[in-house]
Amino acid sequence: MTGAPKTLDRALAGRSAEGWERRLYLAAHPFAYPLLRGLARRGPAVRVPGVGVVVNDAGLARRILMDGETFRKDGPGSPGDLWTPVLGPSVLLNMEGEAHRALRRRLTELFTPSYTDALCARVLAGPLDRLAGRLARGADVDLVDTTRVLAGAVMSEVIGLETGQGAEAEAAYRRLFEQGERIVSMISLRTRRLSPAQIRRARAVLDPLGDIAAKAYAAGGDTTVMGRMRELGLSEAEARGAAGAFFLTGTETVATLVPRLVALLHDTGRLDGPATARTGRLDRLIDEAMRVTTPTPVMLRSVHRDADLDGVAARPGDRILIATHNCCRAYGPFDPDRAHPPELRRLWFGAGPHFCIGYPLAMAETRAVVRTVLDAAPLTITGRAAARGVLIPTYARLMVRSA
Repeated sequence: MTGAPKTLDRALAGRSAEGWERRLYLAAHPFAYPLLRGLARRGPAVRVPGVGVVVNDAGLARRILMDGETFRKDGPGSPGDLWTPVLGPSVLLNMEGEAHRALRRRLTELFTPSYTDALCARVLAGPLDRLAGRLARGADVDLVDTTRVLAGAVMSEVIGLETGQGAEAEAAYRRLFEQGERIVSMISLRTRRLSPAQIRRARAVLDPLGDIAAKAYAAGGDTTVMGRMRELGLSEAEARGAAGAFFLTGTETVATLVPRLVALLHDTGRLDGPATARTGRLDRLIDEAMRVTTPTPVMLRSVHRDADLDGVAARPGDRILIATHNCCRAYGPFDPDRAHPPELRRLWFGAGPHFCIGYPLAMAETRAVVRTVLDAAPLTITGRAAARGVLIPTYARLMVRSA
Protein backbone atom coordinates (compact mmCIF):
# COMPACT_ATOMS: atom_id res chain seq x y z
CA MET A 1 0.00 0.00 0.00
CA THR A 2 3.03 2.30 0.25
CA GLY A 3 2.77 3.18 -3.44
CA ALA A 4 -0.90 4.16 -3.28
CA PRO A 5 -0.46 7.81 -2.15
CA LYS A 6 2.14 8.39 -4.87
CA THR A 7 -0.15 6.84 -7.48
CA LEU A 8 -3.04 9.02 -6.30
CA ASP A 9 -0.85 12.13 -6.39
CA ARG A 10 0.24 11.30 -9.94
CA ALA A 11 -3.39 10.80 -11.03
CA LEU A 12 -4.44 14.14 -9.52
CA ALA A 13 -1.46 15.85 -11.12
CA GLY A 14 -2.39 14.28 -14.46
CA ARG A 15 -5.82 15.87 -14.28
CA SER A 16 -4.12 19.23 -13.70
CA ALA A 17 -1.98 18.70 -16.79
CA GLU A 18 -5.00 17.75 -18.89
CA GLY A 19 -6.86 20.79 -17.61
CA TRP A 20 -4.10 23.20 -18.60
CA GLU A 21 -3.66 21.64 -22.04
CA ARG A 22 -7.39 21.97 -22.69
CA ARG A 23 -7.28 25.55 -21.46
CA LEU A 24 -4.51 26.36 -23.96
CA TYR A 25 -6.52 24.94 -26.86
CA LEU A 26 -9.71 26.73 -25.84
CA ALA A 27 -7.86 30.04 -25.49
CA ALA A 28 -6.44 29.65 -29.00
CA HIS A 29 -9.54 28.17 -30.69
CA PRO A 30 -12.61 28.68 -28.48
CA PHE A 31 -15.07 27.52 -31.17
CA ALA A 32 -13.02 25.30 -33.47
CA TYR A 33 -11.44 23.18 -30.73
CA PRO A 34 -14.72 21.82 -29.25
CA LEU A 35 -15.83 21.07 -32.83
CA LEU A 36 -12.58 19.28 -33.59
CA ARG A 37 -12.76 17.16 -30.44
CA GLY A 38 -16.41 16.42 -31.06
CA LEU A 39 -15.51 15.07 -34.50
CA ALA A 40 -13.08 12.64 -32.86
CA ARG A 41 -16.12 10.71 -31.63
CA ARG A 42 -17.56 10.37 -35.13
CA GLY A 43 -15.16 7.67 -36.31
CA PRO A 44 -11.90 7.42 -38.27
CA ALA A 45 -13.17 9.75 -41.01
CA VAL A 46 -16.16 12.06 -41.29
CA ARG A 47 -17.27 14.48 -44.01
CA VAL A 48 -17.92 17.98 -42.66
CA PRO A 49 -19.65 20.52 -44.94
CA GLY A 50 -17.46 23.56 -45.55
CA VAL A 51 -14.38 21.86 -44.10
CA GLY A 52 -13.81 18.61 -46.01
CA VAL A 53 -13.18 15.03 -44.94
CA VAL A 54 -11.79 15.08 -41.40
CA VAL A 55 -9.50 12.18 -40.46
CA ASN A 56 -9.25 11.24 -36.75
CA ASP A 57 -7.34 7.94 -36.83
CA ALA A 58 -3.54 7.67 -36.80
CA GLY A 59 -3.40 4.57 -38.98
CA LEU A 60 -5.66 6.12 -41.62
CA ALA A 61 -3.74 9.39 -41.42
CA ARG A 62 -0.45 7.61 -42.02
CA ARG A 63 -1.93 5.76 -44.98
CA ILE A 64 -2.96 9.08 -46.52
CA LEU A 65 0.39 10.73 -45.87
CA MET A 66 2.27 7.79 -47.42
CA ASP A 67 0.21 7.94 -50.64
CA GLY A 68 1.45 11.03 -52.46
CA GLU A 69 -0.28 10.05 -55.70
CA THR A 70 -3.82 9.96 -54.33
CA PHE A 71 -3.51 12.64 -51.64
CA ARG A 72 -1.49 15.65 -52.72
CA LYS A 73 -0.22 18.98 -51.41
CA ASP A 74 -0.69 20.84 -54.69
CA GLY A 75 -4.43 20.59 -55.37
CA PRO A 76 -7.58 22.46 -54.31
CA GLY A 77 -7.75 23.06 -50.57
CA SER A 78 -4.17 21.84 -50.06
CA PRO A 79 -1.17 23.67 -48.58
CA GLY A 80 -0.29 24.72 -52.12
CA ASP A 81 -3.41 26.86 -52.29
CA LEU A 82 -2.32 28.62 -49.12
CA TRP A 83 1.39 29.14 -49.58
CA THR A 84 2.24 29.26 -53.29
CA PRO A 85 1.12 32.92 -53.63
CA VAL A 86 3.43 33.78 -50.72
CA LEU A 87 6.45 31.49 -51.08
CA GLY A 88 6.51 30.64 -54.77
CA PRO A 89 5.97 27.32 -56.55
CA SER A 90 8.96 25.28 -55.34
CA VAL A 91 9.20 24.98 -51.54
CA LEU A 92 8.36 21.31 -50.78
CA LEU A 93 5.21 22.49 -48.94
CA ASN A 94 3.38 22.72 -52.26
CA MET A 95 5.11 20.16 -54.49
CA GLU A 96 4.57 16.57 -55.55
CA GLY A 97 6.05 14.07 -57.96
CA GLU A 98 9.56 13.98 -59.38
CA ALA A 99 10.20 17.71 -58.89
CA HIS A 100 9.44 17.29 -55.20
CA ARG A 101 11.64 14.20 -54.91
CA ALA A 102 14.56 15.90 -56.66
CA LEU A 103 14.40 19.00 -54.44
CA ARG A 104 13.99 16.93 -51.30
CA ARG A 105 17.03 14.80 -52.15
CA ARG A 106 19.19 17.91 -52.30
CA LEU A 107 17.72 19.44 -49.15
CA THR A 108 18.05 16.22 -47.14
CA GLU A 109 21.82 16.78 -47.03
CA LEU A 110 21.22 20.21 -45.49
CA PHE A 111 20.00 19.25 -42.02
CA THR A 112 21.99 16.18 -41.02
CA PRO A 113 21.99 15.40 -37.28
CA SER A 114 25.70 16.18 -36.97
CA TYR A 115 25.28 19.56 -38.67
CA THR A 116 22.20 20.58 -36.68
CA ASP A 117 23.79 19.55 -33.39
CA ALA A 118 26.84 21.67 -34.20
CA LEU A 119 24.72 24.61 -35.36
CA CYS A 120 22.65 24.65 -32.16
CA ALA A 121 25.72 24.20 -29.97
CA ARG A 122 27.35 27.20 -31.64
CA VAL A 123 24.35 29.51 -31.77
CA LEU A 124 22.81 28.67 -28.40
CA ALA A 125 25.93 28.31 -26.24
CA GLY A 126 25.86 31.88 -24.92
CA PRO A 127 22.08 32.22 -24.48
CA LEU A 128 21.84 28.85 -22.73
CA ASP A 129 24.69 29.72 -20.40
CA ARG A 130 22.83 32.89 -19.43
CA LEU A 131 19.60 30.92 -18.94
CA ALA A 132 21.39 28.40 -16.72
CA GLY A 133 22.89 31.25 -14.70
CA ARG A 134 19.52 32.91 -14.11
CA LEU A 135 17.98 29.63 -12.98
CA ALA A 136 20.95 28.86 -10.72
CA ARG A 137 20.52 32.26 -9.03
CA GLY A 138 16.90 31.45 -8.24
CA ALA A 139 15.48 34.10 -10.59
CA ASP A 140 11.99 33.85 -12.04
CA VAL A 141 12.38 32.98 -15.75
CA ASP A 142 9.66 33.31 -18.39
CA LEU A 143 10.21 30.20 -20.51
CA VAL A 144 7.90 31.54 -23.22
CA ASP A 145 9.96 34.64 -23.85
CA THR A 146 13.20 32.70 -23.41
CA THR A 147 12.36 30.03 -25.97
CA ARG A 148 11.10 32.63 -28.45
CA VAL A 149 14.48 34.34 -28.25
CA LEU A 150 16.32 31.02 -28.64
CA ALA A 151 14.16 29.90 -31.58
CA GLY A 152 14.68 33.30 -33.20
CA ALA A 153 18.44 32.96 -32.78
CA VAL A 154 18.51 29.61 -34.57
CA MET A 155 16.22 30.80 -37.36
CA SER A 156 18.31 33.94 -37.83
CA GLU A 157 21.33 31.70 -38.33
CA VAL A 158 19.45 29.55 -40.85
CA ILE A 159 18.29 32.55 -42.90
CA GLY A 160 21.51 34.55 -42.57
CA LEU A 161 20.02 37.45 -40.61
CA GLU A 162 22.60 39.65 -38.88
CA THR A 163 21.19 40.87 -35.57
CA GLY A 164 23.98 42.50 -33.60
CA GLN A 165 24.78 41.51 -30.03
CA GLY A 166 23.18 41.35 -26.57
CA ALA A 167 19.87 43.11 -26.00
CA GLU A 168 19.77 44.34 -29.61
CA ALA A 169 19.99 40.77 -30.88
CA GLU A 170 17.34 39.53 -28.44
CA ALA A 171 14.94 42.25 -29.56
CA ALA A 172 15.52 41.22 -33.18
CA TYR A 173 14.83 37.57 -32.35
CA ARG A 174 11.57 38.52 -30.63
CA ARG A 175 10.48 40.57 -33.64
CA LEU A 176 11.31 37.67 -35.95
CA PHE A 177 9.19 35.27 -33.92
CA GLU A 178 6.28 37.73 -33.69
CA GLN A 179 6.34 38.26 -37.46
CA GLY A 180 6.07 34.55 -38.11
CA GLU A 181 3.35 34.13 -35.50
CA ARG A 182 1.25 36.85 -37.15
CA ILE A 183 1.47 35.15 -40.54
CA VAL A 184 0.68 31.65 -39.26
CA SER A 185 -2.23 32.96 -37.17
CA MET A 186 -4.03 33.99 -40.35
CA ILE A 187 -4.91 30.32 -40.83
CA SER A 188 -7.99 28.60 -39.37
CA LEU A 189 -9.65 25.24 -39.92
CA ARG A 190 -11.81 26.72 -42.67
CA THR A 191 -9.08 28.67 -44.46
CA ARG A 192 -8.55 27.48 -48.03
CA ARG A 193 -6.73 30.49 -49.45
CA LEU A 194 -5.24 33.66 -48.07
CA SER A 195 -7.00 36.85 -49.10
CA PRO A 196 -5.13 39.41 -51.23
CA ALA A 197 -4.68 41.58 -48.13
CA GLN A 198 -3.28 38.62 -46.16
CA ILE A 199 -0.92 37.77 -49.01
CA ARG A 200 0.36 41.35 -49.04
CA ARG A 201 0.95 41.25 -45.27
CA ALA A 202 2.78 37.95 -45.51
CA ARG A 203 4.91 39.11 -48.43
CA ALA A 204 5.81 42.29 -46.54
CA VAL A 205 7.49 40.07 -43.95
CA LEU A 206 8.83 37.28 -46.12
CA ASP A 207 10.23 39.25 -49.07
CA PRO A 208 12.83 41.11 -46.93
CA LEU A 209 13.81 37.80 -45.30
CA GLY A 210 14.15 36.32 -48.76
CA ASP A 211 16.48 39.17 -49.72
CA ILE A 212 18.63 38.41 -46.66
CA ALA A 213 18.68 34.72 -47.56
CA ALA A 214 19.62 35.56 -51.15
CA LYS A 215 22.55 37.66 -49.92
CA ALA A 216 23.84 34.77 -47.82
CA TYR A 217 23.28 32.43 -50.77
CA ALA A 218 25.31 34.70 -53.06
CA ALA A 219 28.18 34.76 -50.58
CA GLY A 220 28.34 30.96 -50.81
CA GLY A 221 30.54 28.73 -48.71
CA ASP A 222 29.62 25.88 -46.39
CA THR A 223 29.57 27.86 -43.15
CA THR A 224 25.99 29.12 -43.60
CA VAL A 225 22.78 27.23 -44.37
CA MET A 226 22.06 29.39 -47.43
CA GLY A 227 25.63 28.99 -48.63
CA ARG A 228 25.31 25.23 -48.26
CA MET A 229 22.17 25.37 -50.40
CA ARG A 230 24.25 26.90 -53.18
CA GLU A 231 26.89 24.22 -52.73
CA LEU A 232 24.15 21.57 -52.99
CA GLY A 233 23.05 22.94 -56.36
CA LEU A 234 19.84 24.76 -55.39
CA SER A 235 18.90 27.88 -57.30
CA GLU A 236 18.60 31.26 -55.61
CA ALA A 237 14.80 31.12 -56.03
CA GLU A 238 14.72 27.70 -54.35
CA ALA A 239 16.90 28.98 -51.51
CA ARG A 240 14.64 32.00 -50.99
CA GLY A 241 11.56 29.81 -50.94
CA ALA A 242 13.17 27.32 -48.58
CA ALA A 243 14.16 30.12 -46.19
CA GLY A 244 10.55 31.31 -46.06
CA ALA A 245 9.24 27.79 -45.51
CA PHE A 246 11.75 27.11 -42.72
CA PHE A 247 10.80 30.40 -41.10
CA LEU A 248 7.06 29.65 -41.17
CA THR A 249 7.24 26.02 -40.10
CA GLY A 250 10.28 25.91 -37.81
CA THR A 251 10.18 28.88 -35.50
CA GLU A 252 7.02 28.10 -33.54
CA THR A 253 7.60 24.35 -33.08
CA VAL A 254 10.32 24.67 -30.47
CA ALA A 255 9.09 27.94 -28.98
CA THR A 256 5.65 26.51 -28.23
CA LEU A 257 6.80 23.02 -27.25
CA VAL A 258 9.41 23.72 -24.57
CA PRO A 259 7.15 25.64 -22.14
CA ARG A 260 4.37 23.08 -22.57
CA LEU A 261 6.80 20.19 -22.03
CA VAL A 262 8.10 21.74 -18.82
CA ALA A 263 4.52 22.41 -17.67
CA LEU A 264 3.51 18.80 -18.42
CA LEU A 265 6.44 17.48 -16.40
CA HIS A 266 5.61 19.86 -13.55
CA ASP A 267 1.88 19.09 -13.57
CA THR A 268 2.40 15.32 -13.62
CA GLY A 269 4.96 15.34 -10.81
CA ARG A 270 7.94 14.47 -13.00
CA LEU A 271 9.92 17.71 -12.81
CA ASP A 272 11.99 16.45 -9.91
CA GLY A 273 15.67 16.76 -10.81
CA PRO A 274 18.42 16.86 -13.45
CA ALA A 275 18.31 13.06 -13.78
CA THR A 276 15.13 13.54 -15.84
CA ALA A 277 17.34 14.61 -18.74
CA ARG A 278 20.29 12.33 -18.06
CA THR A 279 18.73 8.89 -18.00
CA GLY A 280 18.54 8.42 -21.76
CA ARG A 281 14.85 9.31 -21.67
CA LEU A 282 15.09 12.83 -23.05
CA ASP A 283 14.00 11.94 -26.59
CA ARG A 284 11.11 9.89 -25.19
CA LEU A 285 10.01 12.85 -23.07
CA ILE A 286 10.17 15.13 -26.11
CA ASP A 287 8.29 12.69 -28.35
CA GLU A 288 5.55 12.17 -25.76
CA ALA A 289 5.22 15.91 -25.20
CA MET A 290 4.93 16.41 -28.96
CA ARG A 291 2.22 13.76 -29.10
CA VAL A 292 0.20 15.53 -26.43
CA THR A 293 0.83 19.10 -27.61
CA THR A 294 0.76 18.19 -31.33
CA PRO A 295 2.78 21.06 -32.89
CA THR A 296 0.94 20.47 -36.17
CA PRO A 297 -2.70 20.18 -35.00
CA VAL A 298 -4.01 19.62 -38.54
CA MET A 299 -2.56 18.69 -41.94
CA LEU A 300 -4.14 19.30 -45.33
CA ARG A 301 -4.26 17.22 -48.50
CA SER A 302 -6.21 17.38 -51.76
CA VAL A 303 -7.71 14.21 -53.24
CA HIS A 304 -6.36 13.44 -56.71
CA ARG A 305 -8.22 10.19 -57.40
CA ASP A 306 -11.04 8.15 -55.86
CA ALA A 307 -10.32 6.59 -52.49
CA ASP A 308 -12.18 4.88 -49.66
CA LEU A 309 -11.36 6.26 -46.21
CA ASP A 310 -12.77 3.62 -43.89
CA GLY A 311 -16.22 3.87 -45.44
CA VAL A 312 -16.13 7.56 -46.38
CA ALA A 313 -15.80 8.07 -50.14
CA ALA A 314 -13.18 10.65 -51.14
CA ARG A 315 -13.45 12.12 -54.63
CA PRO A 316 -11.00 14.13 -56.76
CA GLY A 317 -11.00 17.73 -55.56
CA ASP A 318 -12.08 16.87 -52.01
CA ARG A 319 -10.14 18.49 -49.21
CA ILE A 320 -8.69 16.18 -46.56
CA LEU A 321 -8.13 17.65 -43.10
CA ILE A 322 -6.05 15.28 -41.00
CA ALA A 323 -6.88 16.14 -37.39
CA THR A 324 -3.42 15.26 -36.11
CA HIS A 325 -4.42 16.33 -32.62
CA ASN A 326 -7.32 13.87 -32.54
CA CYS A 327 -5.09 11.11 -33.96
CA CYS A 328 -2.48 11.67 -31.27
CA ARG A 329 -4.72 12.31 -28.27
CA ALA A 330 -6.59 9.06 -28.88
CA TYR A 331 -3.68 7.36 -27.12
CA GLY A 332 -4.40 8.93 -23.75
CA PRO A 333 -2.87 11.52 -21.41
CA PHE A 334 0.81 12.39 -21.07
CA ASP A 335 2.78 9.28 -20.11
CA PRO A 336 6.48 9.08 -21.12
CA ASP A 337 6.63 5.47 -19.92
CA ARG A 338 4.20 4.28 -22.62
CA ALA A 339 5.68 3.28 -25.99
CA HIS A 340 4.19 4.73 -29.17
CA PRO A 341 2.68 2.23 -31.63
CA PRO A 342 4.11 2.17 -35.20
CA GLU A 343 1.20 4.06 -36.78
CA LEU A 344 1.71 6.96 -34.38
CA ARG A 345 5.49 7.31 -34.72
CA ARG A 346 6.21 11.09 -34.96
CA LEU A 347 3.00 11.63 -36.90
CA TRP A 348 3.10 15.32 -35.87
CA PHE A 349 6.07 15.71 -38.25
CA GLY A 350 4.19 14.01 -41.09
CA ALA A 351 5.05 10.74 -42.82
CA GLY A 352 6.27 9.43 -46.13
CA PRO A 353 7.48 11.79 -48.86
CA HIS A 354 6.59 14.91 -46.86
CA PHE A 355 8.05 13.96 -43.47
CA CYS A 356 9.41 17.21 -42.05
CA ILE A 357 12.89 17.83 -43.45
CA GLY A 358 13.65 20.12 -40.52
CA TYR A 359 13.07 17.36 -37.95
CA PRO A 360 16.78 17.00 -37.02
CA LEU A 361 17.06 20.76 -36.44
CA ALA A 362 13.89 20.91 -34.33
CA MET A 363 15.07 17.98 -32.19
CA ALA A 364 18.61 19.34 -31.76
CA GLU A 365 17.27 22.70 -30.66
CA THR A 366 14.67 21.19 -28.32
CA ARG A 367 17.18 18.83 -26.71
CA ALA A 368 19.62 21.67 -26.03
CA VAL A 369 17.01 23.93 -24.43
CA VAL A 370 15.16 21.26 -22.45
CA ARG A 371 18.40 19.77 -21.11
CA THR A 372 19.46 23.18 -19.81
CA VAL A 373 16.11 23.73 -18.09
CA LEU A 374 15.97 20.26 -16.56
CA ASP A 375 19.52 20.55 -15.27
CA ALA A 376 18.17 23.29 -12.97
CA ALA A 377 15.39 21.05 -11.61
CA PRO A 378 13.60 20.72 -9.31
CA LEU A 379 11.64 23.66 -10.67
CA THR A 380 8.37 25.20 -9.66
CA ILE A 381 5.93 27.16 -11.80
CA THR A 382 5.29 30.58 -10.24
CA GLY A 383 2.85 31.93 -12.84
CA ARG A 384 1.31 31.17 -16.22
CA ALA A 385 -1.30 32.33 -18.69
CA ALA A 386 -2.71 30.91 -21.92
CA ALA A 387 -2.11 32.69 -25.25
CA ARG A 388 -5.07 33.87 -27.32
CA GLY A 389 -5.37 34.45 -31.06
CA VAL A 390 -2.62 31.98 -32.05
CA LEU A 391 -2.70 29.00 -34.41
CA ILE A 392 -0.58 26.66 -32.30
CA PRO A 393 -1.88 26.68 -28.71
CA THR A 394 0.75 27.86 -26.26
CA TYR A 395 1.38 29.80 -23.10
CA ALA A 396 1.51 33.58 -23.21
CA ARG A 397 3.90 33.28 -20.25
CA LEU A 398 5.22 30.47 -18.08
CA MET A 399 7.26 31.62 -15.11
CA VAL A 400 9.56 29.06 -13.50
CA ARG A 401 12.05 29.16 -10.64
CA SER A 402 14.56 26.66 -9.39
CA ALA A 403 13.15 25.21 -6.19
